Amino acid sequence: MLIINDLSVAYGKNTVLQQLNLQLPKAQIHGIVGLNGSGKTTLLHTIFGLLQAKTGDILFDNQAISKKNIAYLETKPFFYSRITGKEYLQLFQINHPQFDLQQWNRLFELPLTQLIDTYSTGMKKKLALLGVLALNKPILILDEPFNGLDLESNEKVKEILKILRAKGTTILVTSHILETLTTLCDTISYLVDGCIQFTYQQKEFPQLEQLLRGQLQAQYQEMIQDLLKDEEEV
Repeated sequence: MLIINDLSVAYGKNTVLQQLNLQLPKAQIHGIVGLNGSGKTTLLHTIFGLLQAKTGDILFDNQAISKKNIAYLETKPFFYSRITGKEYLQLFQINHPQFDLQQWNRLFELPLTQLIDTYSTGMKKKLALLGVLALNKPILILDEPFNGLDLESNEKVKEILKILRAKGTTILVTSHILETLTTLCDTISYLVDGCIQFTYQQKEFPQLEQLLRGQLQAQYQEMIQDLLKDEEEV
């Protein structure tokens, strides 16, 4: 189990996560949702070790979590310039020599002999995903993995994650498209102002959708109506 106890993270005097608590069973897909600025990426960065917590701890199998346990796909993956897709993936295969690059690439059909600089946004996302899969870690963290992917690639990624779950991988995933998470996840945690407000089970996902839509409508409906009214008066 992945356990987060009383986690607080700050940027200077600005506290982003405030005594956050979360318990995630192994071999499940866990979604994290929240409005912009709620702390989703900060949480993922802290779990992976890119940020240091002010207070609290993160445990995996009752031991302090380590990068050795985690493969992390960032929202905007970094690529060195002037290297090919194949050269990029070879960096990851060092840790997992059984990873069959040719067979995996039959799924995504990337031009691996070309420079990454020539890739589209979707191709870069698929290449980065292949990289983290090659690491073969027990925890997989994916920050907006569906951004930039076409419909077919989205479905392929979903099937990959479901099979990894069946093989015992613990997966954390964020997405700004709620429907992507509700059709994929076992649980979804709602992050508000740096705290987990509630963790929803599959049968409760409609309740979460209603809550989020209601909050967004209440936040923006009046502003949009005023803007449209002003346009009519011009």
